[in-house]
Amino acid sequence: MSSEADRKILFLLTGSIACFKACELVSRLAKRGIAVQTVATAGALRFVGAATLEGLTGRTPFTDLYEAGRTMDHIRLARWADLALVCPATANSLNRMAAGLADDVIGALFLAWEIGRKPWLVAPAMNATMWEHPATRAARERLAGFGARLLPVGDGPLACGEQGEGRLLEVDELEKHVLAALETGR
Repeated sequence: MSSEADRKILFLLTGSIACFKACELVSRLAKRGIAVQTVATAGALRFVGAATLEGLTGRTPFTDLYEAGRTMDHIRLARWADLALVCPATANSLNRMAAGLADDVIGALFLAWEIGRKPWLVAPAMNATMWEHPATRAARERLAGFGARLLPVGDGPLACGEQGEGRLLEVDELEKHVLAALETGR
């Protein structure tokens, strides 16, 4: 296996308060010498700015399928990366990926990804009721059937003030999952 410095991660952020944890993970991975290319939905950019993501990685985040000069980035980046991580993955993003919708950066990258050949990890973060909703459960099952690997969620206090499952894993745990997947290719 090649060293961490030779590894490339596509780090996809969706619109959740848990983006603050995702930024900590982006920083840790980049400090290890791993090339990290962030991708952010419009919702994610409401929680964390593009300048922050560029500052953490040294790379301009991919945010718009139709940006001049970047219209083929969903293909290029899908071939470039060794691993993709959707973190945080909202209920909306899970359901959109499971439906095969490709009208945003996350969906287009998911459909362009060589699923089964390279790891596509999903780190969910949402309210407990949303996590347990039948639509979200079905989306999780469908994504797993496609070959995506869903990471566990934490249980405890949620940003909305409620308690339950749906918390994004802590950064230490997320980092362990990512590094193991880079090492094994799964």
